[in-house]
Amino acid sequence: MAHEHKLEIFRGLLKFKSNTQKIWGVLIFLSIVTAVEVGLGIAKPAFLTSNYLIGMKLLNWIFIILTLVKAYYIAWDFMHLRDEKSSLRRAVVWTPIFLICYLIFILLFEADYIYNVFKDGFMAWDF
Repeated sequence: MAHEHKLEIFRGLLKFKSNTQKIWGVLIFLSIVTAVEVGLGIAKPAFLTSNYLIGMKLLNWIFIILTLVKAYYIAWDFMHLRDEKSSLRRAVVWTPIFLICYLIFILLFEADYIYNVFKDGFMAWDF
């Protein structure tokens, strides 16, 4: 029982003739996203490092969002998640998204606490 995979990305905006072309198309897209991440990491534009959003630099938010985009497309296209039933797709996609949001919340909350401890000079450890 052969199963035909969908040969399009970006919700049908780009259509390919074969699986090989689709793999190269997704690889090029992921490479462009990675190049943007590396370029921003090297350049570190001042307006992205000086402005904060929810306690974290805008540059860090961009890195998190681009990493999630890459993870999504790797799972969606290379792991053929697109061809599965919607309930499995939701279980696979929404669970990590919820856990990542929870992890970001914990990291921001704890980092803010540690920052305030060091800023105020209270570094006594009473056990």
